[in-house]
Amino acid sequence: MKTSKQVLIKHEDDNSINISVFNNKILMEIAGSLDSNLKELEKISGSTIYFRGNSITIKGKKNANEKVRDAIEYLIKRFNIANKIDRNDILSSFNKDIIKDMKKESHVQPLEEVIKTPKRSVIPRSKKQKEYVKALKNNQIIMSLGPAGTGKTYLAVAVALSMLLEKKVERIILSRPAVEAGERLGFLPGDMKEKIDPYLRPLYDSLHDMFDYDKIQRKMETGEIEIAPLAFMRGRTLKNCFAILDEAQNATETQIKMFLTRIGENSKLVVNGDPSQIDLPNKNQSGLVQSKNILKGINEISIINFDHNDVIRHPLVTKIVEAYKKNTNDKG
Repeated sequence: MKTSKQVLIKHEDDNSINISVFNNKILMEIAGSLDSNLKELEKISGSTIYFRGNSITIKGKKNANEKVRDAIEYLIKRFNIANKIDRNDILSSFNKDIIKDMKKESHVQPLEEVIKTPKRSVIPRSKKQKEYVKALKNNQIIMSLGPAGTGKTYLAVAVALSMLLEKKVERIILSRPAVEAGERLGFLPGDMKEKIDPYLRPLYDSLHDMFDYDKIQRKMETGEIEIAPLAFMRGRTLKNCFAILDEAQNATETQIKMFLTRIGENSKLVVNGDPSQIDLPNKNQSGLVQSKNILKGINEISIINFDHNDVIRHPLVTKIVEAYKKNTNDKG
């Protein structure tokens, strides 16, 4: 039996665990609207979850029940930090590395790890994400490589937005290579924003998750948030800004060098990419891994390598990423 001011956990037998949650707001957040969160926990674990009063009862195989118990403890901790529980928290609650880290850590999340944005407090979920956030805050140039779902883009946008609102930088620049258009954007209809918008949708999605749409539009009008294709970075010096180059696996070594050498006074440059998702006609043209290897000895440049263990999406995404990685290794 485990007890605290917020929760009482009682193992009734090998096939049943009862959790009493004494804070009603926490209980409602764990359950979710129409018990949607508990249904998701059931779906992921295979256990059956009963919810009545302030009590959550988990029935099923011992190992699966214990995973649900750990997940609920993790969700309580998340609520105590962010004052809410969202779908990503539900999915993260079954990540074995995150749960392992949770059991090692103290109950209180260090304040320097919390990223405050207008809509939400963004908190790194895994050990590697914490390293990444620390690098984003402390280094001038940051490179992160890894599969989709590891938080590379989301966390970079969160830190950039928080620094803009705290007036630590004067603007955010969002960029990526428009490979699908061959970077010949002049042939596409519309103004520059309309031409590049489709290619920057993941960056927009992250912004909208943290900041009101109207405020984003106003800051784009004033130039505090700038959208620019990678090809338009040439010849510029980026001062007092936080610039993010996303999908950098689709940039050549020359293009990445060009982007990094734009750095000016009081600026941060972030290069994100997934070496397993190269869209260039000749995959050998990708300069992401080569650039990482060239720059790894420079102290001022932080390089973070994510892998499938750091994926914070639906558990099925992790399995898909791992399957493709295994297939690639088998071919090699």
